[in-house]
Amino acid sequence: MSRNELFSFPNPVNEVSARLVAGGVVSMAMLVLAAQQHWLIAPLAFGFVARVSTGPTLSPLGQLVTRVITPLLALEPRPVPGPPKRFAQGIGATLSLAAALAHFGFGATGAATVLVGLILVAASLEAFAGFCLGCWLFSRLMAAGLIPESVCESCADISDRLEALDPVEAQAA
Repeated sequence: MSRNELFSFPNPVNEVSARLVAGGVVSMAMLVLAAQQHWLIAPLAFGFVARVSTGPTLSPLGQLVTRVITPLLALEPRPVPGPPKRFAQGIGATLSLAAALAHFGFGATGAATVLVGLILVAASLEAFAGFCLGCWLFSRLMAAGLIPESVCESCADISDRLEALDPVEAQAA
């Protein structure tokens, strides 16, 4: 695997796997918050940094989901554009690194707890409702012209996704 392949993010992303990874993040965040297992902030941060850098390639959770759990479920893949998911992982990386710095660097466990709580909310929305908060923000930034359409051409043109829907779903969209 070349360096460029290693540090690339998949496009498209399987929405099924993305939601399962989010479920793993929910579990870790719950353990940090409910069981006071603050040491888990470090692997949580590593996972986000690994996923934003390489998709599932260097992420233990990403590997477990894409190589073991998703294939066991035998669900049809649901391809979605990669750039918004990478943006969402970047937000998770920022929040989890800030939580790690707050807790391990400054002993500010309260601040770390709030940051992990924000991660929990966003990951829960993705895992249980299929709503990617980071993806939504990405689309708003594209609509405002702050992210160029060239970053995600499939995000700007939804016709391919509408064609993939059955006629009832397409009318609802």
